[in-house]
Amino acid sequence: MVKIGNVELGEFPLLLAPMEDVSDPPFRRLCKEQGADMVYTEFISADGLVHDAIKSLKKLEIFDYERPIGIQYFGGQLDNMIEAAEMIESKNPDVIDINFGCPVAKVACRMAGAGLLRDIDKMVELTAAVVKSTSKPVTVKTRLGWDDTTINILEVAERLQDVGIAALSIHARTRAQMYKGEANWEWIARVKDNQRMHIPIFGNGDVNSPEKALDYRRRFGPDGIMIGRAAIGYPWIFREIKHYFATGELLAPPDIFERVAAARQHLDDSLLWKGVKLGVLEMRRHYAPYFQGLPNVKPYRAKLVTLFEPEELYSVLDEMEAVYADMELSA
Repeated sequence: MVKIGNVELGEFPLLLAPMEDVSDPPFRRLCKEQGADMVYTEFISADGLVHDAIKSLKKLEIFDYERPIGIQYFGGQLDNMIEAAEMIESKNPDVIDINFGCPVAKVACRMAGAGLLRDIDKMVELTAAVVKSTSKPVTVKTRLGWDDTTINILEVAERLQDVGIAALSIHARTRAQMYKGEANWEWIARVKDNQRMHIPIFGNGDVNSPEKALDYRRRFGPDGIMIGRAAIGYPWIFREIKHYFATGELLAPPDIFERVAAARQHLDDSLLWKGVKLGVLEMRRHYAPYFQGLPNVKPYRAKLVTLFEPEELYSVLDEMEAVYADMELSA
């Protein structure tokens, strides 16, 4: 049984990665329903929370159906990280997760996110302070290092464990790689092989199929797998991996009815959580992945990303369901 503190996650958990502008409550709900054992919020700015930024405060909203859930945040200022941790704890997540992996310049170049990989002492100082300031299990998500010449994940893993984190998720790329190139899971295996390590180690990066999930589980020995981009528009990845682990068989891909039902539920929840205008606009990034691979889908996709009225969007989804009902779809 894999546990983060007292949070039980099963024998080999599948986690939904925190993704900016993606892993909001509507999306998390779909992934949870399809088998994600734990989900994370979008990352939240500690500075934004302390200064009452509306967008940051909105991201604190979590719901019981999502549990277990981690609220992830980032920052580089000690006082703000501590104060924000107290605000996060008041929302009663199961876990508080610190992001030391975001590679985008506006975060990393301000000595937050992956920027802390250039100052391990400060990373450890911030983490230790957060652990001491909360009763919740504190976890960390990070990368291998700043670039290929400064891979320091072995030191980072030990030192963060020593100051009390309850689990570590490793995106097996450097900051310099951003999201390009192949993730190097050999480093995850090296962290797991370190006899000093006793907390759960979750691997992240490039897992986009049941076959790869099983291969990486066997070859690199993580305690669980965190899935990010492969779940966008395809929450079924979680159930497919679990089924493959259990039976060795691949599930058939979702048919058009499942795809439309997921898109419709996602739209429903987005409208409720964000309001009509924002709910419609922010759903637009999800339609292409939901219907990827459908023949002659471009005209429908064009409508879904240009129409503004919910009733018109639902009508397009209904039409797609009817048109593609008798077609055999691929994943």
